[in-house]
Amino acid sequence: MNKYEKIAVEIIHVVGKDNIISAAHCATRLRLVVKDKDRIDQKKVEAIDEVKGVFYTAGQYQIILGTGIVNKVFEEAQKLGLSTVSKEEQKQELKKSESGMKKVMTTLADIFVPIIPVIAATGLFLGLKGCVFNDNILGLFGLSSAMIPEYIVTMTTVLTDTAFAFLPAIIVWSSFKVFGGTPVIGLVIGLMMVSPALPNAYSVADPKAGVEAVMAFGSIPLVGCQGSVLTAIAAGWIGSNVEKYFRRHMPNVFDLIMTPFFTMFITIFAILLIVGPIMHTIELGMVHIIEMLIHLPLGIGGFLIGFTYPLAVITGLHHSYVMIETSLLANTGFNPLITLCGMYGFANVGTCLAFMARARQSKVKQTAAGAMASQLFGISEPVLFGIQLRWNLRPLLIMCFSSGLGALLLSLFNIQSNSYGLAVLPSYLMYIYQPGQLLTYFLVSLLTGGVCFMLTCLFGIPKEVLEKEPGADSLEQVGKADFGKVVEGTMIPLEKSADPVFASGAMGDGFAILPATGVIKAPVSGKLETVFPGGHCYGIKAGEDEILIHCGIDTVTLKGEGFDVRKKQGDTVEKGETLCVMDLDLLKEKGIDPTVFVIFPKQVKNSGSKAELAESC
Repeated sequence: MNKYEKIAVEIIHVVGKDNIISAAHCATRLRLVVKDKDRIDQKKVEAIDEVKGVFYTAGQYQIILGTGIVNKVFEEAQKLGLSTVSKEEQKQELKKSESGMKKVMTTLADIFVPIIPVIAATGLFLGLKGCVFNDNILGLFGLSSAMIPEYIVTMTTVLTDTAFAFLPAIIVWSSFKVFGGTPVIGLVIGLMMVSPALPNAYSVADPKAGVEAVMAFGSIPLVGCQGSVLTAIAAGWIGSNVEKYFRRHMPNVFDLIMTPFFTMFITIFAILLIVGPIMHTIELGMVHIIEMLIHLPLGIGGFLIGFTYPLAVITGLHHSYVMIETSLLANTGFNPLITLCGMYGFANVGTCLAFMARARQSKVKQTAAGAMASQLFGISEPVLFGIQLRWNLRPLLIMCFSSGLGALLLSLFNIQSNSYGLAVLPSYLMYIYQPGQLLTYFLVSLLTGGVCFMLTCLFGIPKEVLEKEPGADSLEQVGKADFGKVVEGTMIPLEKSADPVFASGAMGDGFAILPATGVIKAPVSGKLETVFPGGHCYGIKAGEDEILIHCGIDTVTLKGEGFDVRKKQGDTVEKGETLCVMDLDLLKEKGIDPTVFVIFPKQVKNSGSKAELAESC
């Protein structure tokens, strides 16, 4: 059994194969649609190797495994007969149960996610243009922008201006896909909305341009839809529904030509004469409100945006920000909103560093390290759900405050990006168009992460994370720094276990494990001095050290039932070798506690004897 098959087996066992309706995955998470989420023991899931956190949202039980790992675990789950579907198929099924604001947020995300890479790439082109065509930079080489050949300027303009010039066409295309229309029809409608035959909306809005709108019916201004995101979404919704109507009612012999004809005819007239002017007015009002909030005195607006953005991510409302950012870029050429929201990622990095520095439990350190690696490239779920929401609310509130503080400073310095879609390390590329913008953003981002790190170290680390792992002292006493895992599960102090003999320390010091699987392994290399009849208890001699592994409470009564014994007394075992496989389902059925005990008999707290040990086993 390889590592990823083992993880898949453990997840299926803890969640319950009969409880899983379907499984899918994204870049970092295994997404399970389950019948009853309350049946799942979250602590046991979190104890599984490589699991960085779990949460339930959008009708899915999502297990954070990380990039690369999740794909391999998903493949193994498929081999084990789990009902798997594509992420898109699962999403379509979940949509049927969505309603209200949740449905709106999901729809906006579906429309904008496919076009974010294009806008982000265009932002990088703009940033590079700002550097290459900057006279201060060119002056270092004895050059100036006036010396750049015209064909280079033209080619650069094509790279930097095309996506924004035809932005409505891209959005209508994506909207048609989401609303169930034919995307190519949407693309053509979008191109019609920015046709050169129409007066350019930006030129009409600029009194100095001398361009006036064409008046339809003597009173309706007819202009292009440049920069209007809401109008493009409305065109996608109207057009796709018109198309679906004609697909249902048009005779087959006319459908190929006449359905696109009526779809384009009705949609473009509705958009240019009715919907477009109304939507563009609403959109400009939204942009004005956001800009006004950003520029509130003393950076108050920036602080509010930076503080609340992490909460918007948790609730899924952050998808609506993309629409506003797109409008800002289309209408002003800049995007100050993502600048303020971006401090959230740097604050998360500070949280991870604090937990890595102060946590005394290896599992927590590993989770924090993995979460930070993801967050550095913009994936925030591992830190958000694996750390921020996993313990008390202090780490979350400290992170929100740090994010707000960074956003406050950025708003005071009027820092703004020329793109969107990039976070944390890649986000610096959105500010290379102007050295002052880049330097300020860089310094504030470091300050944000540093403040969050210090405050989390001082006030945000929960007590249980500051304590050693249960059994750590015992391992140190026997000198086993490389002591391996006996079984996957959650460790608990010996005294909190349900067995009075082991809990009292009469048999020796040690710890207990609530098993997530039934695979019992040798934690060290050594000789099996003892294998009790039935296979529920093992004694390993490793040099001067003795380790006793007892599987379950009162399992002696089973007389071997439920134990697949792999080793016999006298065998030499290597660290990590399987000793036996315990049938957890059988133990549950018989009402037997499956707790696994790891005991070091030489470290006896009270008087004990071999007779007592035999009686206990």
